[in-house]
Amino acid sequence: MTIWKSPVSLEKATEHTENTLVTHLGIEYTEVGDNYLSAKMPVDHRTKQPIGIMHGGASCVLAESLGSIAGNLCIDYEKQVCVGLSINTNHVRMAKKGFVHGKATPIHIGRRNQVWEVTIHDDQGKLVSVSRLTLAVIERTDIS
Repeated sequence: MTIWKSPVSLEKATEHTENTLVTHLGIEYTEVGDNYLSAKMPVDHRTKQPIGIMHGGASCVLAESLGSIAGNLCIDYEKQVCVGLSINTNHVRMAKKGFVHGKATPIHIGRRNQVWEVTIHDDQGKLVSVSRLTLAVIERTDIS
């Protein structure tokens, strides 16, 4: 059974994030399932820190981007919007090249908040980081 309240496509997710930090970092949405959304991000000059490994903040950007897009697909987007409230990331292994692959799955989808787990793996399938993202579900009238 699907968790999505809006029709979901990779094209729609991509369109929603055009001309944002997501496109600047080269993040591409790669797969959507009944209860998850996946994307990949290059480990390159845009996402590395000076010593040549992926910056931890880049992992957080990938995690929050995936969780936020997924969260917004679980609500009535005409009336509400999901925004990041808190993110906790554990960096397990460094990434030096290629791509990292993130997958967002819900832990809790409520009326006022959502909690998402985002795992990030390298091209070899080794765990790079795990994030827990909490989103607030707010009325669109609250942001105008």
